[in-house]
Amino acid sequence: MCGIFACYNKQHVEEYKPRALQLAKRIRHRGPDWSGNFVKKNTILVHERLAIVGLDTGAQPITNKDETLSLTVNGEIYNHIQLREKFADYPFKTASDCEPIIPLYEKYDIDAPKYLDGMFAWVLYDSVKDRIVAARDPIGVNTLYMGRSSASPKTVYFASELKCLVDDCDNIISFPPGHVYDSATDKTTRYFSPDWIDENRIPHNPVDYKLIRTTLEKAVRKRLMAEVPYGVLLSGGLDSSLIASIAARETANADTNPDDEIVGGKRLAGVDDQGHLHTSGFAKLHSFAIGLPNAPDLKAARKVAKFINSIHHEHTFSVQEGLDALDDVIYHLETYDVTTIRASTPMFLLSRKIKAQGVKMVLSGEGSDEIFGGYLYFAQAPNAAEFHTESVKRVKNLHLSDCLRANKSTLAWGLEARVPFLDKEFLQVCMNIDPKEKMITKDRIEKYILRKAFDTTDEPDVKPYLPEEILWRQKEQFSDGVGYSWIDALKDYAEKAISDEQLANPKPEWGNDIPTTKEAYWYRLKFDAIYPQKAAAATVMRWIPKADWGCHADPSGRYAKIHAKHIDN
Repeated sequence: MCGIFACYNKQHVEEYKPRALQLAKRIRHRGPDWSGNFVKKNTILVHERLAIVGLDTGAQPITNKDETLSLTVNGEIYNHIQLREKFADYPFKTASDCEPIIPLYEKYDIDAPKYLDGMFAWVLYDSVKDRIVAARDPIGVNTLYMGRSSASPKTVYFASELKCLVDDCDNIISFPPGHVYDSATDKTTRYFSPDWIDENRIPHNPVDYKLIRTTLEKAVRKRLMAEVPYGVLLSGGLDSSLIASIAARETANADTNPDDEIVGGKRLAGVDDQGHLHTSGFAKLHSFAIGLPNAPDLKAARKVAKFINSIHHEHTFSVQEGLDALDDVIYHLETYDVTTIRASTPMFLLSRKIKAQGVKMVLSGEGSDEIFGGYLYFAQAPNAAEFHTESVKRVKNLHLSDCLRANKSTLAWGLEARVPFLDKEFLQVCMNIDPKEKMITKDRIEKYILRKAFDTTDEPDVKPYLPEEILWRQKEQFSDGVGYSWIDALKDYAEKAISDEQLANPKPEWGNDIPTTKEAYWYRLKFDAIYPQKAAAATVMRWIPKADWGCHADPSGRYAKIHAKHIDN
């Protein structure tokens, strides 16, 4: 993961370069390992690098042989080994997993991102055509923003974070996932168009439990591609526990000292055509958890870590430490959404601890709840069709909620988060399952089919993935699981910080986006103190359950009708 900044069609670009470097410096936390830039004609690309793959030769921007093409990327391309083999005659300069994007562009033009398997946001400049092309991964795991200035409407800006654009642009959008921008037409078009993307199309595929399991295992295996120490975020909930369990198995089976020579005498990290994982990570998986003292998640994570035999690191935080971090959290997140801020604060604090322990990449469980309708409010869906439509909408908006949280909370400290549940192949399998199989009923707990896929009770020859009490543990949203008093404290503090008069008189510039609680109002004031109103319009989404299903307005899972408190032994 890295931070990128680009400016296309900028007059006097050489004079602008010092400013561009300063703007890019605002996201150096995303890429503390090295800085690079490329200037040609009227365009500048800047890159702040976090080195994960191709440590010695992967500096960016990357150019082709005659430097007519230049590329800056924030991402990881999991099929880079296969792409290098496909373009065997291309004179690769580096061991970077991102370099194959250049020959892909040369062959497929703006269709290049269709051939990528990974999480990415990239900008490529073609100096021969004086053309810039930008693309974002299918779900928007990696953040990317696009801006313009009314003073110079033909100039286009791109950046990994909003903070790079707010001073120079008065029109800023969150770049849409699964899309590609082409300056030759000045249009942004969708390249990722799976059948499930249509939220009104209701699938009818039966459940294939084995396929769910094997596809998720493959997704995890791909994401262990690294030449640095890695770990897993382990909350003790179903999603992170499954990812941790699979990662522990794959790490134990990984070929960490291969003899193959591919680039510069070094075997590239990744998964080859035979499905073998090659990595330079730990020989044993490290897991990381955070919560208030005696939090439900900490107890559950402890059980999982012992079961999968990971080296476990447990961290606690106090309510006051969380409150003290809020301004920094909002600065890095670039949102005022209540749910995102609640959940991001412990993740933000944990990420700093993880980076201090020498780890640069972690796996995380984002996406599962959207795919399987795992949020407890889904129990109130009136029928399977509405259940599915809501699920698709949630997946399509992940770039404004959980993906944004995972990406920015971790990269605030130069830590990369990867999300196996959002693998393209896994999505294709699971988003096409008949939603009747996913619905929460009196006989089926949320995410039943995912749990069942990893239930080995009837498979005596297969080692269990998780303890039964974890595999069938009810959903706790992360901000709840770290300790119920965390949310209670936020509400109490907001009650003191915001008066009844303030809540009744929102700012006129907020338009129809009016906070309905003091907590939401409090966060909005903090956001406004950092970012101008123009930054909020097309970049922030508030995460709330469906009111027309009769759901509680507070997004906390505790307010869902089927929530049950647990007694952990």
